[in-house]
Amino acid sequence: MTVIKPHGVTIKATAHYLPERVVTNADLEKIMDTSDEWIVQRTGVRARHFCAEGESTREMSFSVLKDLLRNANIKPDELDLFILATVGAHMTCPSTACQILGDLADDPEFGHTNAGAFDITVACSGFTYGLNMAHDLMASGQYRNIAVIGAEHLSQYVEMTTRGRGTAVIFGDGAGGAIVSRSDNHDHGILAQMMRSDGAKWGELYIPEKARDIPEQTHNDEMPLGLMRMNGRAIFKFAVGTFGDLIQQTLDKADLSPADVDHYICHQSNVRILEACRERFGIPQEKMPINIDRLGNTSAASVPILFDEQVKAGRIKPGQKVMFVAFGAGLTWTSSLWQL
Repeated sequence: MTVIKPHGVTIKATAHYLPERVVTNADLEKIMDTSDEWIVQRTGVRARHFCAEGESTREMSFSVLKDLLRNANIKPDELDLFILATVGAHMTCPSTACQILGDLADDPEFGHTNAGAFDITVACSGFTYGLNMAHDLMASGQYRNIAVIGAEHLSQYVEMTTRGRGTAVIFGDGAGGAIVSRSDNHDHGILAQMMRSDGAKWGELYIPEKARDIPEQTHNDEMPLGLMRMNGRAIFKFAVGTFGDLIQQTLDKADLSPADVDHYICHQSNVRILEACRERFGIPQEKMPINIDRLGNTSAASVPILFDEQVKAGRIKPGQKVMFVAFGAGLTWTSSLWQL
C-alpha cells in the first residue's frame, strides 16, 4: 500500500556535544575492582565522557540546540517545536525543554521563541521515538521546523564503586540532536517506523526515587535510592532477541532488503550485540558504525551523536537511506527508516 504524504520531511541539520572530561578504563581500575580487559570483553567500552561540576542535561542540550539553529540557518521564531528526550530532567516541573528555550531567550545571539516544548522519557529509545513523532507532525503540514534532542547525564545515576560496577563501566554523558524540516520533495521522509514497549519488564532497568519504587520481587541489593539498577543479563538477552528482529520487521514494512539501506545508525549499548547483528544481516562495518568504544552508552544521546559524527565525516549524504534503531528501559524498542 502506498502512503501519500502531503509534505516531504527532511533532516536539515545535526549537532552533538560531549563533556571535556574523559574517563578511561584505567581510571576506573583505580577506584573499583575491574580491569580494562574485563570491561572491553563484556561491553566494548574503553572510555566515556562525564559531565564536569555544573554541567547537566540542560547545559548540554542548550549547546546542541544553538548549534542546530546555526547549522540549519534558522531563527528561533522559525522553530515550531522542541522535543527533548532524556531520563535526566533538570527538575520535575517545568520541562527541561521549556527551561532551555528560556536560556535561548536570554542569549543575545538568539532570543525569544514561542515554540512548543516538552520532554519525553523513553531512555535509550528516546531520540528515535522523538524523530518519529517529529516526522509525523511535520508531514501533517502544520509545522515547518522541529528540533529533536537526546541528552543524558548518566554519570549522576551510577555508583563509582565495585558495587556499582555493572553500570559505572558502561554509561557516559553527552547530547545530540537534529532539526527536522518540511521539504518540497515528497520522496523525503520516513519509509517505515516502529515504536514498541513491554511494560511488564520495566523492573529490569530503572532508577528508584523512593523505596516504594522498587519491585517487590527484586532482591534488595542495598544500592542507594536515586541510582540506576539494572539486570544486566536480562537486558542483554532482551537486546539480542529484539535488535535483529526489529531491523527485519522494519525492512519488511518498507519492502527492502538489508543491502538497500546505506547506513544503520544503532544505539550503542554493547559491541557484542552490534557485531552479532552485522553478522546476521551481512552488513559491512562501514554501514553500521560503532563509537561505544570511545563514548560508552549515552542512552538517548547515543543515536544522534553517532548520526552527527557520520554526517560530519561526509559518509551520510542526501539521497541515501538511513535506519535508526534503539532499545532500552521501559522496556522499549524503536526504529525509523529514512529516505534522506
